[in-house]
This record gives sequence, C-alpha cells and structure tokens, in this order.
Amino acid sequence: MDHEEDVRPSDERWARIRGRLRAEAGESAYRSWLKPLTFVGISGGVVRMAVPTRFMRDWVQDNYLSLIQDLWRAEDPAVTRAEIVVKPPLPTMPLSGVRRASASATATAASANAGATRTRASASRAARGCESETSAARGASMDEIGAPLDERFTFDNFVVGKPNEFAYVAARRVASAETVPFNPLFLYGPVGLGKTHLMHAIAWEIRRNNPQRQVIYLSAEKFMYQFVRALRTKDTVSFKEQFRSVDVLMIDDFHCIAGRDATQEEFFHTFNALVDRNRQVVISADKSPSDLEGVEERMRSRLGWGLVADIHPTTYELRLGILQTKAEQSGVAVPPKVLEFLAHKITSNVRELEGALTRIIAHSTLIGHPITLESTQEVLHDLLRARERRVTIEEIQRRVAEHFNVRLTDMHSARRSRAVARPRQVAMYLSKHLTTRSLPEIGRKFGGRDHTTVMHAVRKIEELKTADASFAEEVDLLRRMLEA
Repeated sequence: MDHEEDVRPSDERWARIRGRLRAEAGESAYRSWLKPLTFVGISGGVVRMAVPTRFMRDWVQDNYLSLIQDLWRAEDPAVTRAEIVVKPPLPTMPLSGVRRASASATATAASANAGATRTRASASRAARGCESETSAARGASMDEIGAPLDERFTFDNFVVGKPNEFAYVAARRVASAETVPFNPLFLYGPVGLGKTHLMHAIAWEIRRNNPQRQVIYLSAEKFMYQFVRALRTKDTVSFKEQFRSVDVLMIDDFHCIAGRDATQEEFFHTFNALVDRNRQVVISADKSPSDLEGVEERMRSRLGWGLVADIHPTTYELRLGILQTKAEQSGVAVPPKVLEFLAHKITSNVRELEGALTRIIAHSTLIGHPITLESTQEVLHDLLRARERRVTIEEIQRRVAEHFNVRLTDMHSARRSRAVARPRQVAMYLSKHLTTRSLPEIGRKFGGRDHTTVMHAVRKIEELKTADASFAEEVDLLRRMLEA
C-alpha cells in the first residue's frame, strides 16, 4: 500500500524551494499565486502541492507547474512530476504533535485554537462552494460585487453619429460575438460623451443573448474599494477568484486608479488572468492608454493590446439628434427652434445637454406653460450664464456661415450673389448689436468694407425682419445663441 514518503519536508528543504520560486516568478506573482502553496506529500515519485481553490489550482498549473517540477527535481531526483490539488491549508501544528495526538486530543487542540479552526472551516466551505456553485448563484454573486446597470442605457437608445460611430460598432461587435474579437476593448473620450452608455449597453446585450455568461460591470473606484476591503479582511483569495473567473469584466473610468500602485498591481494580474483564458475585458477612460498618467508602462502596454476606440466631441448634428430622440421619448412637444438653440449652446457634454432638456420639459409640465425660446433661456439662465463669454466678430462670422451653409471666406470676399450677400449682412447686423466695435472696425473685419456698407446691411436686415416673421425668428435664434 502506498504511503506518503514525507508528510512534510524539512524546513531547510522547503525554504530553498520557496526561495527559488520567489526568485524565479517575481515578488508580485509569488505573493498572488505561489505563497498559498502548501506541501502535501510525495508518493511514487509524484510530489503533491495544495492550493485553497480550484481557480488558483488552474492558474498555477497553467503558468507555474513546469517551474515547480524543475525545482523539486533539483532537490530530489526521484521526483518525476508535480501535481496541484485543491485542499484547505493544513494545520500548522508541529509534526511531532500530529503523530502523538489522539483523536480527542486533536479535537481539544482545535477547540482551543478557535481562530485557526474558523479560518480552516471558512476555507473548506469556500472550496466546497467553488466546486458545487450553480450558475444562478454565480449570477447573484456577480450582481453583488458589480454595479447596477441603468435600463436606459441600451444600444437602442444610443444615438449614433460620426464622432461615436467607430466606438458604437466596436461595442456592438463585442456584445454579439460568440468568441472574443479583440481584448481588451478600450473606450476613451472626454466626460459625458457616451462611454458609460456603451458599457451598460454591452452588458445588457450579452445578458440578453447569453444569460449564463458571467458579466461584472463596475467603476474603477469600486474595484479599488473591493480590493482594499479584501486586504483589510485578509480575504484576497476570494477577491481574486471572484474577478478572475468571470466571462466579461467591465471597468469604467479606469483613470481613477492612476497612481494607486497596489490596486494597479492587482488589476494587472486580473487582466492577464482573464486575457490568458480568452475572457472579454472592456475598459473606459478619459484618455487613450498611451496618455494615461500615473499608470505603469506595462499596464499601458497591455491596455493597448486590443482595440482602442475613441469618442470625439459631438457635432451640432449629433447633439440635435440626441435632443430630438430624448424629446420624442418624453412625449412632450418641444419646438424645433428650442432644440436647435440647445444644440448650438451646449456643446461639450451630452449629459449636460440632456439635463438641460429635462429641466425645460419638467418646468413646462409642472408650471403648465408652453416651451418657448424665451422660457428656455429663463429656465436655463444659470447654466447659460456659466457659459457666457465675450462675443467676437470672428465668432459671429463662423456661426452665421455654419447656419447659412456658406464658406467662412465668403464673409470677406467680394462676391455679391444673394446666397452670400444676405448671410454677410446678417453677420454685420449681429456684429453691430452684439459687440462694441465701431462701424469702420466692423467693415474692416468683412474684407475691408466701408462703414456705409455696414450701415446699409443693418438697415436691410431690420427691414427684412419687419416684413418676414420667419426670417426675424431665424435672426433672433442666431442672436440668442451668440448672446447666451
């Protein structure tokens, strides 16, 4: 009958093997994966090492088994191979004590050492739970450690335009692919442009298509909090198993852990573990991987392994499309001129843009007044005042040229066709009313024209406004956009 040749190797022999493991694998990998290894015994030339969980066993087998075998063979040529098994850590009672202790003495010692017993019992329960865990239980666990998903943030509710089209298509591909198309998917861009919306949409789509897949979505801040809590409770093994056994890990606002060395170190190993197992990783940040400050070079390099998709600042057309979609969803009639006004005035942040529309809709609904340009400006006076800046003739020319779809150079050219002359006159009129520049100064900004030309343009626009209400509204809209 086979028996274990060594119940426990000599301290000196074990210390040499552990020391070489630490030197060969590196301090970080040793702490994360190899330090929990315990010696079980040697039988028939097979040395058995134990780890607390199945997940850790798989990782050590895949990455360090050959190294462990080589080190054991160097110590004992009779060793033919190494085997990693799942087993709770052995008691640290002296060997002589184990041999002398009877069953009742062992029970008494275990009762006296309550802390160690509770630790071993907890590890045993964790190991059994890992083996017998159902997919439903795993899903509940994922929901507990992740962040809730917003039901509004789906692909159907995402307005696509040129600035975000590439990121949208990439997100769609990740969400619908049966195999990992690129790893990681890294989405980046300024705040409020839709990164979080796409992250939530990916998670919803994956859960809809394949409910069995384990998906964790959370912010980088929450990942850091979970890691710090695991350190504080000395439960890092459970933390590693939770995050490294999922099918899809989604980390939002990765830049928030810049400069947090310990958290970055842990995420680095989590990232590698998932990628090595062909599990999908999706990350968002405010900058591209190469521009992230306070992030180690090796981490930046790995973040750029897959597909990096940026989301550009919105265009007027995209902002207007977003507002139109949100207005339709609200069920409240919002005049097109109001939507155009908001799309022109709030340019940097989609969240702020949507928030502004929500405010004017709520005001109209609660007060019972119709939505107009005047009421919009009144309701959003604080937001618009925060964005006030001195209007320049150059800005007026650019905005008018965009509005009438003419070239900016036409503002200075000698062309006299009505399609060019009328927008130029509007720009002169607005320059007269919105700046403190004199008529000669305005004329010089329009290709060196005489002040009498500016006077004629002002009178002409005033006449047209009196005769044509639609034209008057159009000029008034331009003025409000520039004034606010």
